Amino acid sequence: MNKILPQWMRSAGRLSHRKTLISVACGMALAMGADAAVQPITTQGNQVLFGGQPGSVSGNSLFWDIWGFEKYYNGSTVGWLASDWNSKLVRAAVAVEEGGSDNVLSNPALHKARVKAVVDAAVANNMYVIIDWHTHHVGGNITSAAISFFTEMAQTYKDTPNVIFEIFNEPWSDVYWDSQIKPYALQVIPAIRNTGAKNLIVVGTRSWSQEVGEAAANRITGYDNIAYTLHFYAGSHGQWLRDKAQGALNSGIPLFVTEWGSVNADGNGGVNSSETWAWVDFMKKNNISNANWAVSDKAEGASALTPNTGASGWTNNQLTASGSLAKDIISHWPQAGGGVTPPTPTCSEVALPNTIQAEAYCDMSGVQTETTSDTGGGSNVGYIDTGDWMKYDVNIPTAGTYTVSYRVAAAAAGGVIQLENAGGNPVYGTVSVPGTGGWQTWTTVSHTVQLAAGKQSLGIAAKIGGFNLNWIKVESSGSSSSGSSSSSSNTTPIATVQAESFSQMSGVQTEGTSDTGGGLNVGYIDAGDWMSYAGTPISIPETGTYTVEYRIASAAGGGSLSFEEAGGVPSYTTVTLPNTGGWQTWTTVKSTITLTAGTHKFGIKANNGGWNINWFSITKGVK
Repeated sequence: MNKILPQWMRSAGRLSHRKTLISVACGMALAMGADAAVQPITTQGNQVLFGGQPGSVSGNSLFWDIWGFEKYYNGSTVGWLASDWNSKLVRAAVAVEEGGSDNVLSNPALHKARVKAVVDAAVANNMYVIIDWHTHHVGGNITSAAISFFTEMAQTYKDTPNVIFEIFNEPWSDVYWDSQIKPYALQVIPAIRNTGAKNLIVVGTRSWSQEVGEAAANRITGYDNIAYTLHFYAGSHGQWLRDKAQGALNSGIPLFVTEWGSVNADGNGGVNSSETWAWVDFMKKNNISNANWAVSDKAEGASALTPNTGASGWTNNQLTASGSLAKDIISHWPQAGGGVTPPTPTCSEVALPNTIQAEAYCDMSGVQTETTSDTGGGSNVGYIDTGDWMKYDVNIPTAGTYTVSYRVAAAAAGGVIQLENAGGNPVYGTVSVPGTGGWQTWTTVSHTVQLAAGKQSLGIAAKIGGFNLNWIKVESSGSSSSGSSSSSSNTTPIATVQAESFSQMSGVQTEGTSDTGGGLNVGYIDAGDWMSYAGTPISIPETGTYTVEYRIASAAGGGSLSFEEAGGVPSYTTVTLPNTGGWQTWTTVKSTITLTAGTHKFGIKANNGGWNINWFSITKGVK
């Protein structure tokens, strides 16, 4: 996207560190770089192959090499990404038209030098590197300049398998595939291939590299090792774009996500954790390599670094919300051509009530174990993606109501645990996982469920991944399944939702909070603003009375909120909010509502503004 607008810092998202996939071998003779430190890239069908094997790599895109952000075009930045982020890919975004006199059209020698500094550093760090012609147009001197530029780059790096040529970043919506983009590509690609370079070439697609179906319908022929660009920003692009991408893959063309973000398409907005998670799952499933936008300290949500960070001496404390999320994704991305041996289960039947160690599963899909720093030591289960699960054999003495607690850690909020009979039917309930501030920063979340008596297998499924799990505790709540439902108070919330973990919002911003637990709160709330938590569904175990608590601060008073289903219907209650004495002077207010059993997607609307909110929680009964 054309990210040149300033933007405030936005909320932290959630994404877990990830498991390593086992690559599928694919026999194919390779023409270059047999002794290279990285595997040569080729394409076959809809797959990009690394050393002849399907797989993918993940890394970072640098910001445009203008406006002062060229300070990142050096070996120090690239080395930091390689060592601190475990990045396997870096992208150099060459400014073609923007920047006034400071662009490649006006000063090609300067920009070539910047690009070569990044390429040489990437090669030294055994990384892949994309040389990106960062423009939105074709024709005239742009096309002739591209031919000259890529001819020189291909002559220089034709024997360097690390190098990828991205010949068109993001054609605008009025730059058409059939009449402009493909004809342009068929001028630039021969110039590259005529040098003898067999490097991967990536071609942009119409409408900011989203109309991949048009390229699939009229693909480039006559040249090998061609992939097509797909860009997404999770705050703006959802399932509809993944459907387009899947259609293109089904048509047989390989895709390469040379740019993605967890915020909105213009670089603004907060982290959309649920959509980012869905995109990561999609890319891993389809072996799609990717680069996160952007290594920059520009004041916008898409930047990885906080403003005025500088070009060296980075620390995790200088990462933005989207930067922290991106680092987690990239640093745990499966290695192309790599694999791991899953841990061997150590299973025995557990008589309940009891505590079950998470790593003592009888079967699992997708997870790994690791050493924990939680109290008691030992191991925890991590690398939990959406759809992963663990099975535990248990013996329940009597049917009744049980409180199930989970010891969890998550770098950011958004995970959802589903307790079920192993296999998925029935589902007993779900509980949301809050951001705890780190993968080894532990807290306990609980919910109340009905369980049948006897020997059975319980399943812990990641409805939404992005958390670690150390243990599960099952305790009797003292009521029988044959008795009537109770509305008595339970001091343990069914769910606590961090306010900044909204999946969608209108009008609000996030900021650092001084409230207990730290992190972020939502502020700048005006009348009519709203937050939707549809991406964090909450399971209500039974129809009855529930207490909703809201952690708020206000310097003026007079605010009010409506607690409702996302979208506004039904609206459960309206709560008047007091003056607490300051924007970071916190208190908790309550409301009592009636909820039906089942999964709910809640929302909060500001009827009157002038308040901040840190979190809300839901507890069974009157509290």
